[in-house]
Amino acid sequence: MEELTRTEERVMQIIWKLKKAFVKDIIDALPDDPKPPYNTISSVVRLLEKKGYVDYKAYGKTYEYFPAISKGEYRKTFFKKMVTGYFDNSVESLLSFMLKEEKLSVEEIKKLKEMIEKNSEK
Repeated sequence: MEELTRTEERVMQIIWKLKKAFVKDIIDALPDDPKPPYNTISSVVRLLEKKGYVDYKAYGKTYEYFPAISKGEYRKTFFKKMVTGYFDNSVESLLSFMLKEEKLSVEEIKKLKEMIEKNSEK
């Protein structure tokens, strides 16, 4: 799975949220003001289609786009790359980072501990 640029990811987030959308719908959902040009977003969506992230249904010359992969699939791939690339493939390093840098609350740490214990019982 090819990595997404920041712009591609922003557009993909909107497509996942809308489930299916025309380019105009994507532009309307963007928080930007002023809105980006239609051709810019259309080009981004075509790149997403080329990379295999979206598919489309044609209505004459108009295209309705929908996700070709789920947000969960992307999250799993992105997370694996992040752990491998930034934490030497160590979940322990990731958790250590979260504890030190993210200033987790006692409640969040307790929930993490419960999830770990629950998972280790399986």
